[in-house]
Amino acid sequence: MGAQPFAAGRRLLDMRGMNAVLAFDQARGRITVESGTDWRRLIAVTRALPGSWSIIQKQTGADSMTLGGSLAVNAHGRGLDLPPLSAQVESFALIGPDGSRRHCSRTENADLFALVIGGYGMFGIVESLTLRLQKRFHVRRRVEVRTSDGLMEALMARRDAGCRFGDFQFALDPDGDDFLHRGVFACYEPTSEGLSDAPRELGEDGFRRLLMLAHLDKRKAFEHYAAHYLATDGQIYESDTHQLMPYPVGYHDAIDARVGGCGSEMITELSVPRERFAEFLPLLRAELRASGANPIYSTVRIVEPDEDSFLTWAREPLACVILNLHVDHSSAGLAAARRQFRGLIDCALARGGTFYLPYHRWATGEQLRAGHPSIDEFVAEKHARDPSSRFVSDWFASLERTLR
Repeated sequence: MGAQPFAAGRRLLDMRGMNAVLAFDQARGRITVESGTDWRRLIAVTRALPGSWSIIQKQTGADSMTLGGSLAVNAHGRGLDLPPLSAQVESFALIGPDGSRRHCSRTENADLFALVIGGYGMFGIVESLTLRLQKRFHVRRRVEVRTSDGLMEALMARRDAGCRFGDFQFALDPDGDDFLHRGVFACYEPTSEGLSDAPRELGEDGFRRLLMLAHLDKRKAFEHYAAHYLATDGQIYESDTHQLMPYPVGYHDAIDARVGGCGSEMITELSVPRERFAEFLPLLRAELRASGANPIYSTVRIVEPDEDSFLTWAREPLACVILNLHVDHSSAGLAAARRQFRGLIDCALARGGTFYLPYHRWATGEQLRAGHPSIDEFVAEKHARDPSSRFVSDWFASLERTLR
């Protein structure tokens, strides 16, 4: 998502061939798989095993990311009462810079366990990992279109009423009164009822049309999206497969041909304490308008504190705003995006928040230290444990340069 695994002129270890199931504990709901397993395969594997065990949560937006990659960035999903993925990791096997294999858990090599989760691959190769599972269950989608007024309270109320997943998708026309205010509020509550027959789905072609419309007419894009989601109110899904989402690879080619030029969407994630969300949104709205940003997608999620990783980004209960901005691939377009993303980060920091590290490399050193107070210690740990810099990336090199 942010090209953080890559290093120019160096070897890339493609782990996708290592996707075997190594062990399954049916009684405890634990599965050990090689780290190249992606989420779609893991769900398929667990559905073929006895006991109705399956995943707790996965990152949204793409299914083909490997478990090792998700662990490396400590991703999160749409859970209403869940920390990042670190909470689902029981243990893992790590091949370190010296070639040795270590078993890491909360009680064995606990320091490495904390550094590697959310460590961006800088401390070694995760060979395999053991995940905690949960029993599969049915969920009913509850959908409404509402404003962001009282949104945190609404999310908490849905969580307290038993909903397990949920988010809020913003209207994104900067010229409209509904900009970053009105949205689609969808939550998923457990139910004992049977699955919906032939549920309405947007599908990959639908996503492509919606993304095209988001570039051409944001008002119509939101109307189309809201109408689709409202039509799915009451549909019943399974707790694991409802988290899967098609990603339309290469979708921007058609957009470039239609609007001219060459571009893509860049993602950022900004998080603030939940009690400050209401005062954060006006800052965000004003910054996006003032900077001339072109938002294509934005959603609100919540996350519980992460108690496992060293370089944690979820230090308290957070409200998270994910934003995709259109970026023109020109010198002027990239310069504008740099200003826009830095301005957005400042909005989060001004309300006691933070930002997710892997998506881009435009944060300043001051922003990095404000949003991630342990980042200098993290870099020091990297060099102490890998003095020959066997594991490198352009992302980490950029991080170091920025912190100097």
